[in-house]
Amino acid sequence: MPWRLLSRRQSLPCPVWLRWLVELDNPFTKTNRAAFIVETLSLSPGMTVLDAGCGPGRLTVPLARGVGSAGHVVALDVQAGMLSRAKAKTEAAGLKNVEFVAASLGDRKLPANRFDRAVLVTVLGEIPDRTAAFAELFGALEPGGLLAVVEVIFDPHFQSRATVTALAVSAGFREHAFIGHRLAYVIHFVKAHAGQPCAAADAARWPAALTSGDQTVNEEQFRQRAQEPGHGDLQFKDYVPNMDTPLHAHAAAAIHSPKV
Repeated sequence: MPWRLLSRRQSLPCPVWLRWLVELDNPFTKTNRAAFIVETLSLSPGMTVLDAGCGPGRLTVPLARGVGSAGHVVALDVQAGMLSRAKAKTEAAGLKNVEFVAASLGDRKLPANRFDRAVLVTVLGEIPDRTAAFAELFGALEPGGLLAVVEVIFDPHFQSRATVTALAVSAGFREHAFIGHRLAYVIHFVKAHAGQPCAAADAARWPAALTSGDQTVNEEQFRQRAQEPGHGDLQFKDYVPNMDTPLHAHAAAAIHSPKV
């Protein structure tokens, strides 16, 4: 279709009249499903979450439910029509903890150090100034806050892991977890507290049995290990193997502390 062809040549957001394309979960990519993405965030009641490039609200509703009535979600999008659709969804769901903002990432419309979590789902390639977008996301998250970036090859604006990581690191983020494979993935970045040693913080977060050696560990073994004494503060988050990397290196993608 014309939008997909043009989108490969320049940054064009999905038109409002084609919102149905991004309103439903993709049945072929688990890492792009709303429930899966929200699960990886380890939301708690009272959190403040940014849904950046919210579109018609596919994630806005489950995010708002995840933080509860004491929490708050800011749904940001450049298109008024998309915001209207997202607002209609939240109203139909009886949710009153969502704020809608008409802006593009990089416009400096977001407050500093406000958000516990932020999500950027198959929208990065639509942003003209991606460097400014990541700078604003970094500033808007509170220290210890987490950014989840989701990309899937079916998106005409698909961004590679290398591209996303380079942009995030240049803004000050450090990679926290990678879930999926090179064609469909969720990648978490954290805004570290000032002076926090990244490598030491990560090493302390994952049990040595899961992060050292070349052992073969399947999904059920991950679940059992996370429930062992001393690992009660860990949560299992779905593991999808990346065949290009040794299995033990994916402990970060399988389990992580709910509070980063």
